[in-house]
Amino acid sequence: MPAVGRNAVCMATLAALLLGGCASLPSGTQGTAAPALPARSGAEAQLDALIARQDRLYRVIGPLVVSNAVLCKTSARPLLGFTAKNKYSYPPEWRAAAESRHRLGEPLQVMQVLEGSGAMRAGLRRGDLLQSIEGQPLPAGPRAEAEAARIVAPLMKSNIELGVTVLRDGSTKVLTIPLTTGCAFTVDVGNAPHLNAYSDGRRIMVTAGMLDALTDNELASVVAREMAHNVQRHPRTMQTSATVAGVIDALLAARPDLTAFAGSAGIRPMEARLDQEADRLALYLLARAGQDPGTALATLERLAQSHPGSVASSYTALHPWSEERAALMRATLAEIRQKQAGRKLLVP
Repeated sequence: MPAVGRNAVCMATLAALLLGGCASLPSGTQGTAAPALPARSGAEAQLDALIARQDRLYRVIGPLVVSNAVLCKTSARPLLGFTAKNKYSYPPEWRAAAESRHRLGEPLQVMQVLEGSGAMRAGLRRGDLLQSIEGQPLPAGPRAEAEAARIVAPLMKSNIELGVTVLRDGSTKVLTIPLTTGCAFTVDVGNAPHLNAYSDGRRIMVTAGMLDALTDNELASVVAREMAHNVQRHPRTMQTSATVAGVIDALLAARPDLTAFAGSAGIRPMEARLDQEADRLALYLLARAGQDPGTALATLERLAQSHPGSVASSYTALHPWSEERAALMRATLAEIRQKQAGRKLLVP
């Protein structure tokens, strides 16, 4: 499966350092929501749709990221709590739209701020242009994200807060941003209509089709499961990391080749034991994030009915549903509710 090129990789690299995700965050949070835009056609409409889906996805995953560091084990690390892009963060056919429609140019611009993060508490806003971090100037241009990632990475290892200089409405502001420990996974939207989600050990992708088919609570259930697969290193156990990584790279393209998705795109179905492990951890991730974990069971049952395993490109095809899984989830739900009633620590 071919990768989509340098810019998609750069986008994921910087975002993983800043947030553990790739693109947007809470549209309902002050200072982070995308401005309302009139409807357009062509590339502008496509880019608007992508950014709207990214905003929604990251609004949903925010609580999962910041509430579950203790359960994410080796995947938890300090995060700056925001994402930044420039026009080169998008495929070439969308760059003009990014510039004219969303005022993205050469400098890195804050796109989303993670709800509950140090960046939000420090007052960072969507639209802020990044100037420097800890006095080190941040680059602009085609390789800005990759070069900024190399600057930021060592700073995050040796500091508990970082001074970030931004340009806002023509004025320079210096913000002191405390690092936020959270689940550091890159999360993005796949440009495909089928209902699926993928995890390769360090990244998570939810397809546009899946996003459009689910409510926010249902979407949180799916993302929590993919987080659980990554935390428990199931892609490595299944030896599917490289194959899934290729699928994720391919679906970052503006118009990906969907020929392979008439089948399973070369991904083997998850072993039942591993899906059961992910189900259990996902329920705890949801409960700790303030979600109703019972939604996860209802969501998986609904997906299994509407898009069964016989649909090759479906979520159920990669994660076969069974009554055994349902029974184990019910048992875990009872366990969680008992702990909640007794005000006990929510850990498996």
